[in-house]
Amino acid sequence: MTHRRTAALLLLTPLVVGALASCTRTVSSAAPASDAVSTEVATTLAATTTLAPTTTVKATTTTEAPTTIEGSTTTTLAPNVQIVGGAFIPVAAVGKHSGPDTQVLQDRLNTLGFWAGNNDGKYGFATTQAVMAFQKYLMLPATGKVDQATADWLNVFTERGHGRSDNGTLVEIDKQRQLLFIVVDGQTVWTLNTSTGSEKPYEGPNANDPTKIEKGDAVTPAGLWKVNRERPDGWWEGDLGKIYRPKYFHGGIAIHGMTSVPNYPASHGCVRVSVPAMDFIWDNGLVPVGTPVWVHV
Repeated sequence: MTHRRTAALLLLTPLVVGALASCTRTVSSAAPASDAVSTEVATTLAATTTLAPTTTVKATTTTEAPTTIEGSTTTTLAPNVQIVGGAFIPVAAVGKHSGPDTQVLQDRLNTLGFWAGNNDGKYGFATTQAVMAFQKYLMLPATGKVDQATADWLNVFTERGHGRSDNGTLVEIDKQRQLLFIVVDGQTVWTLNTSTGSEKPYEGPNANDPTKIEKGDAVTPAGLWKVNRERPDGWWEGDLGKIYRPKYFHGGIAIHGMTSVPNYPASHGCVRVSVPAMDFIWDNGLVPVGTPVWVHV
């Protein structure tokens, strides 16, 4: 389903309208299938944003005030949409360079809910991943580099990133957009770049026992699961290679940290996030054992 960003587009300035005219963004808000998840329920949309009324002045030969005023238009927002407004300090097209402009970028990404780590001005792994997540969310080329189009959208976009879930506390994994959403009480608190299963067959030696051959299909299974075990400290040698601080939710499939999280599905079936993002999850107790994990396309 197409979600129109009416509130955001009202803030477009003449300077950026031309640059943004070709950009579209599709955000599905459809409820999940009943056998997939119970965390999303139909809700009543509350009107929270009111556009300025349009006033039509009648032609008159007297000095009386106009008497005809058209009714105002009201935009309804989904209950999981949080409006934060446009950028207070403009974001520049910094490429991937560190410095004061990158500190402004990091602050803006964090405000929009795309976790970029500390606002230290260093264009590192966490910042690159946050930019990539924002680009995926807006369906821009996911390069991790802030070009002018990305900077323009960062300046005018008014919502915090969010998934489909508008109820409950869970992890939502969108395989189509390759994004991971951390949802608390129906509100997405953070959006992370992720890379799920490549959907391709694989075959190779077992990392723990080279005499064994591991083979299968690299699929992250859709459905509603939950975190049932975890390994808190450092890197662990899985059968298919090392994984960082994993939280398992379906057999040997886990959300875990990785040094490579590209802009496409690349794993054997696990859900990759950056090593800094995995530390952030652990340090803040965001995905404890028992947390539902909803994987969908």
